[in-house]
Amino acid sequence: MGRGKNFLIVFVALSLLAGCAGIARLPVREAMEENIKLPVGKIEGSQFAGIRYPFKISIPPNWEMSMEFPAFLEEFGYDKPAPYDKEQNELYLFNPQTKSSIQIDLTPADRYTRFSQEKMEALVSMGAGSFRDELEKEWGKGVKTEVSPTERVGLKGIQFAAKKYATYIAKGVKREQGWIFGFTEPYQIFVLYMIVDKDGTGTKDHQDMKTILDSFELMPKK
Repeated sequence: MGRGKNFLIVFVALSLLAGCAGIARLPVREAMEENIKLPVGKIEGSQFAGIRYPFKISIPPNWEMSMEFPAFLEEFGYDKPAPYDKEQNELYLFNPQTKSSIQIDLTPADRYTRFSQEKMEALVSMGAGSFRDELEKEWGKGVKTEVSPTERVGLKGIQFAAKKYATYIAKGVKREQGWIFGFTEPYQIFVLYMIVDKDGTGTKDHQDMKTILDSFELMPKK
C-alpha cells in the first residue's frame, strides 16, 4: 500500500494545487535548493539534531530513532524509499516493542503557494479521502474507519499546522494513523504516525507521542 512517501506526495500535490488559483502565478518566496550532500542530521542517544534542515527532537527511553527505514514498517503498508532517492529526508521514530511509529519529513516549500492555518486544515481534511481509498485497497471495502475532526496543532517553530487521524481494526488490533501538515517559512513539514494499540499499549504510546512532538523544535535559520 502506498502510505509513507507516496502519501506525503499526495500532500505536496494538494498544496501545489491549492496555490494554483488565479491566472498568473508569481513567486512568493525565493527558491530554496536542497543541499543533498549534507547528511539529514545526527543522532546522539535520545536526541536528533538536523543538519540539512535545522530542527531537533528527542525520544523517551523506550523508543528508538533512525534515518534508515525500519523494515517492520513494510508490514504496516509503508513504502520503503528507493535506494537512489538521495533527497530522502525522513526521520523515523518508533517503539520497537509495540511497533508504534512516527515519521517526520521536512522539505522546501513551493515557491508559488501562500500558506495559512485555514489552508493547512483544508489540506489534512482532503487527505482523509486518499487515506480511506488506501485502506480499502488493502483491507477491502468492509473496513470500518472513524475519522477525527481536524485539529490545530502547535509545534515549536512551526507557524501553521493541522492534524487529522483515523482509527480502524486490522488483524484484530486497533490502529490509529494520523497525519500532520505544517508550514513555516520556507519549509513544509509532514508527520505521519501510527499507534498500534495491542493489549492496551496505545494509551502509553499516545503519551509518548505527545512527549516526542512537544520536544520538536524548528530552529531559526542562521
